[in-house]
Amino acid sequence: MAERALVIVPTYNERANIERLITAVLHQDPRLDVLIVDDNSPDGTGGIVEGMASRDPRIHILRRPGKMGLGTAYVAGFRWALERDYAYMFEMDADFSHDPAHLSEFLTAIQHADLVVGSRYNRGRVTVVNWPMSRLILSYAANIYARRVTGLPLDDATGGFKCYRRAVLEAIDLGAVRSNGYAFQIEMSFRIWKRGFRIAQIPITFVDRSEGVSKMSRRIVREAVWMVWRLRWWSMTGRV
Repeated sequence: MAERALVIVPTYNERANIERLITAVLHQDPRLDVLIVDDNSPDGTGGIVEGMASRDPRIHILRRPGKMGLGTAYVAGFRWALERDYAYMFEMDADFSHDPAHLSEFLTAIQHADLVVGSRYNRGRVTVVNWPMSRLILSYAANIYARRVTGLPLDDATGGFKCYRRAVLEAIDLGAVRSNGYAFQIEMSFRIWKRGFRIAQIPITFVDRSEGVSKMSRRIVREAVWMVWRLRWWSMTGRV
C-alpha cells in the first residue's frame, strides 16, 4: 500500500480560496489527503469544507471554537494525523501563496530527508512574487537574524511550506512547543535540527495572496524577535 500524506491547512476566513485550494491539492497526487483546521471562521469556511468532506473521504476538517493561532492549529493537526496512519504531514497556507504544484517535489525530497522546507530564499535566490519591497526586506532580514542567533542552517527559517516525516513529529514533544505565530516555523525546525534529523530545502515560488486578508500582525513579529533568543538559551541549557 502506498504511503499516505496529509496536507494540514489552518484557516480563518478563507471562503474565497478554500474550495479551489482543496481541489488543487488533491489533484496533485492520489496519496494526498487534506485536513482543514478551521478556527470558527465567521465567513463560513468551515461549512464549505464540511460539505466537500461529506462527498470525498480524502477531505477532513477539524473545527475549533475560535481564533487560536497558527502554531496551535498545526499542533492540533499533527496530533490528529499521528492518531492515523499517515507517513508524511505537510504544512501549507490556504491562500495560494504556496503553490500546490510543489507538493510532488516535496514527496520526492522527503524520501531522503526527515523534514523538507520550501525555501523562498534558496541559496540567495529570491522567489517571492507581488510582495512590496518593504515586506520582502523585512522577511529576508528576519531570516538572517534567525540564522545568526540560533545557528539554524536554513535559508528560509520562517517559511511555512513544509513536509515532515512521521518519525520526526513522534520524536518532538508537541506539548513543549511555545510559539504560536510565524515563530512556530523557526521553533519547529530548530527542535528538529537539534535532535539530529536530516533537513532538506527545495526552492519554491511564493506568491502573495490575491484573495482574503493577511494574518500578519505586530504581535506575531514581536514573538518571532524574542523567540530566537529563547531557543538559543534553551539550547545552551539543554532544554531543547
